[in-house]
Amino acid sequence: MPHYITEDCINCGACEPECPTNSISQGEVIYVINEETCNDCIDQEGGSKCVAVCPVDCIFERGKEGH
Repeated sequence: MPHYITEDCINCGACEPECPTNSISQGEVIYVINEETCNDCIDQEGGSKCVAVCPVDCIFERGKEGH
């Protein structure tokens, strides 16, 4: 299930280079995740790489609200 980034994003950029599918990019206001290409790092050991490096915990799996 794809992930999304909330408005709590501080634009640190930590998530973008960690994404193995290049699904994360700088949006107009915050970083955004392309839901069509995000695959939840299904083929990566340890799961979602972006979630693991986010310093403010603002990346969530679609359908599972973090707030």
